[in-house]
Amino acid sequence: MDIGVFIPIGNNGWLISKSSPQYMPSFELNKAIVRKAEEHGLDFALSMIKFKGFGGETEFWDHCLESFTLMAGLAAVTERIKLYASTPILALPPAITARMATTVDSIAPGRFGVNIVTGWAPGEYSQMGLWPGDEHFANRYARAAEYVTVMKELWHEGVSNFKGEFYTMDDCVLSPRPANGHIDIVAAGQSSTGMKFSAEHAEYNFILGSGVNTPLALSGTTAALVDAARETGRDVGALSLFMVIADETDEAAQAKWQDYHDNADHAALAYMAGETATDKTADDSSTARTISLPEGAVNLNMGTLVGSYETVAAMLDEVAGVPGTKGIMLVFDDFLEGIENFGTRIQPLMKSRP
Repeated sequence: MDIGVFIPIGNNGWLISKSSPQYMPSFELNKAIVRKAEEHGLDFALSMIKFKGFGGETEFWDHCLESFTLMAGLAAVTERIKLYASTPILALPPAITARMATTVDSIAPGRFGVNIVTGWAPGEYSQMGLWPGDEHFANRYARAAEYVTVMKELWHEGVSNFKGEFYTMDDCVLSPRPANGHIDIVAAGQSSTGMKFSAEHAEYNFILGSGVNTPLALSGTTAALVDAARETGRDVGALSLFMVIADETDEAAQAKWQDYHDNADHAALAYMAGETATDKTADDSSTARTISLPEGAVNLNMGTLVGSYETVAAMLDEVAGVPGTKGIMLVFDDFLEGIENFGTRIQPLMKSRP
């Protein structure tokens, strides 16, 4: 089972708290994190894309790097670890993304993949005149399906004449192509429509863990992905996303977690809730609805494993045992310290890792 890291391309990582580590994103920080991840045998690193943050006292995600250029830089300073960049389908045409991906693949042959971001926050795109209207909520996966189809045609054949509702190619060409004619696709749909898209077009789908120290709470969602993949006959697996807050003892880790909660940035949380409420078509399982649930919004309602190194290792082994799981993607409150502790204190205790 693969283990990866969701690197902090935005300030302060994934904790919307005034007492969590406060830092700006930079290439040097992310280089140090990914090199340390590679040193400890982690299998992949992925960066998100975000164009507008949530504000508040912490200016949460108001400061973000760009995903493809960051990963291209990291490709040049790593040797083994796989790297995934995120493409905002409303901002980058598929033929451009296909060429960018091929370029990064030439830096790190066979080590690059693309994460599809359909876009759920209108404020990110309306500021650039790119928001197509609220009808996007209903047809975003249809758009994404056309997007991926164009990219795959270019990667596999070097030419696309695709004609669809959203994209029209006229003898569109790409050369050179990826080293093996293939780039892995990652998606993050939690709804039934999102799962269907992943089953038809992706190799991996993020599954959001939920709750604190409930590693098996995602079993139902993972089972839905397995069912969707069975219908398409494709090999599609889950990358389960968890935050790790670990310390020498369960009590010390829990105290840290409680402090983050007690100092949540409520203004930033309120902005996020307003953005997620815009999508009137979303069901309760959608990513937008899930991340803003008030009981755990301080870390975007990400599944969180809090405890001693031994406790966290045991819970990660539970996640690894969920049918359909191909990997686990981790975030940390303090990334450099967290990766080091994972590599030296947690991973050696895991039965699911060689």
